[in-house]
Amino acid sequence: MTETSERDDAVEARVGEALRERDHTVAVAESLTGGLVCSRLTDVPGSSDYFDRGVVTYSNVAKLDALAVSRESLDAYGAVSEAVAREMAQGVRDTAGTTWGVSTTGIAGPTGGTSEKPVGLVFVGVAYAAPWGSDESFARADRYVFDGDRHAVKSQSATQALSNLLAGVQGVTDDPETGSGTGTRTGTDAGTDTDA
Repeated sequence: MTETSERDDAVEARVGEALRERDHTVAVAESLTGGLVCSRLTDVPGSSDYFDRGVVTYSNVAKLDALAVSRESLDAYGAVSEAVAREMAQGVRDTAGTTWGVSTTGIAGPTGGTSEKPVGLVFVGVAYAAPWGSDESFARADRYVFDGDRHAVKSQSATQALSNLLAGVQGVTDDPETGSGTGTRTGTDAGTDTDA
């Protein structure tokens, strides 16, 4: 396989195609990945068609200030949690005014892990803004535990975030009247979504 075809097959290229086909946009909120998701999205030529912005919110204060993550969620669940990942994705989606928000938060290691939250624990959030009045917007977060050193955990986290975003974009049904997504999701995990 040539370098060009590998790049075309990469998940970030497929994300770009899916967003462009639907005329959707995305913004990214990152913690442990430190900008890696944004870097991969912008590695794709023409990504300015759909990529709006990325925010690296490493501290709790940054999550509060830039993304409006609630103090209550940070206090109750900690920065590395499903609730915070979901709020990060919602926050970046809403502050940017994009169709999609995606987020990463976790423990890259080699230190910082506990028995409840081990090194390699990562939460990926995805939030979708359906057309107004459709009642189809959603935000969700999924939990993962990745093996490897700090670099490996960050790399796997970025790939997972892009894969989750791609699944979300492909899972909404386009509205033939407006050309925009209606938010109708397919697949076995649709019931785990939380309304935004």
